[in-house]
Amino acid sequence: MLGDDEDVFDSVTWESPSAPAYNATHPPTGPGFKQSTAEGEGPHDPKWEGYLITSVRDPVKELAETKDAYVSYLVSAKTNLPIFSSPNPSSRRRFQDFVFLRDHLVKDFPACVVPALPDKHRLEYITGDRFSPEFMERRRLELHRFLQRLSRHPTLQRSTLLRAFFESTEWHVHMHQHVAHPPNAEQPPGIIDNLSDTLLNAFSRVKKPDERFLTMREDVDKFEEGLVLSERLFNRIRGRTSDGNPESGEDLTADYHDLAVAVQGLGFLESGITDPLNQFSNTLLEFSALLRHTAHNTTDPFIGHLHSLISYSNANRAVLKLRDQKQLDFEELSDYLSNVTAERDRLTAIINGYAGSSGLGLGAYLKDRVDAIRGMDDDRSRVEKKRKLDAKIKELQEAVTTAHETSDAFSDATLREQTIFQHAKTAEMKEMLGGMADGQIEFYKASMEEWDRIIPIIQRIRVDV
Repeated sequence: MLGDDEDVFDSVTWESPSAPAYNATHPPTGPGFKQSTAEGEGPHDPKWEGYLITSVRDPVKELAETKDAYVSYLVSAKTNLPIFSSPNPSSRRRFQDFVFLRDHLVKDFPACVVPALPDKHRLEYITGDRFSPEFMERRRLELHRFLQRLSRHPTLQRSTLLRAFFESTEWHVHMHQHVAHPPNAEQPPGIIDNLSDTLLNAFSRVKKPDERFLTMREDVDKFEEGLVLSERLFNRIRGRTSDGNPESGEDLTADYHDLAVAVQGLGFLESGITDPLNQFSNTLLEFSALLRHTAHNTTDPFIGHLHSLISYSNANRAVLKLRDQKQLDFEELSDYLSNVTAERDRLTAIINGYAGSSGLGLGAYLKDRVDAIRGMDDDRSRVEKKRKLDAKIKELQEAVTTAHETSDAFSDATLREQTIFQHAKTAEMKEMLGGMADGQIEFYKASMEEWDRIIPIIQRIRVDV
């Protein structure tokens, strides 16, 4: 768009199939394309080490005459990241390869906002044939956007799996190796995995919420609310402009087409002005075609991008939720440790014969009575139980320390992720709104030309009084 302000966000020029060729002597700038991180940035600021520009092009139907037919896409990149062996890697990948890439990036980088893939069976753009040009082009565009989001992320852009996705000539072998030897090998079950469901459950809430993340959740809620409302409104506009169903009575393109036919019929009756009326009818047909063209080439991509942004924001929300779960793990483990320690102290007091030691509460009293009935109130059983509690306390103390460190580290990573997401969101909003504005400018400019052309013809009509 013309007239953009010159700042760090407005200088973003994300590559698209119609974008100008990449100039190696003047690499792009802006979030996601940084080649280095400026000094003086804070500990929670993301660290870029280079740029990665990706594209998805040229969908091709493979094994066309068999039941195993599928579509492959040419994925290519331009980069100066040292992890890549070539500055211009490329390969052909199918949709299932994108699914594998996304699923394992989520596992390998749980603290990162990994964008979602397009729904495999979204009815909005299934036209009866998944190999139709329209379907393949829409999927290509969404896969292109998926890789763009990965390429803007300073951590994901340097992952070995993403590098292999672009470079590997034996991708299937690499997939099997990655499954067999994942970067983050699964840890053996810890004490937190052995806690009962009554301790940790989906309805638990963080007891000491961090105001920073509460604000982030509120911002995400407002952002998604705006996106959902915009998608609903533009879907309504799209349906009333060109819904493909003339009988609905809300299709403007069909209405202008019908009006053109009526004007043309009127021209046959008015022999003196047949030619001007026919030209006016042609203008109405052109305007109807312009409405249809704008709906397909401007409104539809805009709605698709809105839907994609909602999914992207949901991935961001999932990271915030996971951060809360890490803090909740720490809080619940701390409470569990406190309860076990209190029980150990109670037993110690009883063993040492302190008066009133058994009167530490109704629960403790009832427990003592049950133990007495079961014959477990002798000193030997108490000493053995205390020994087991001491061992459990030691294990819990280690688990609490680990959970605290994990929670703090995840919080720091989440703060960085929010900065990265804000950068990506800013760039995409500019791209999305700019595309809508450019499409509307093109529509109104072409419409004005059509109506300006017919006005002199209508004005030349002479009416005898």
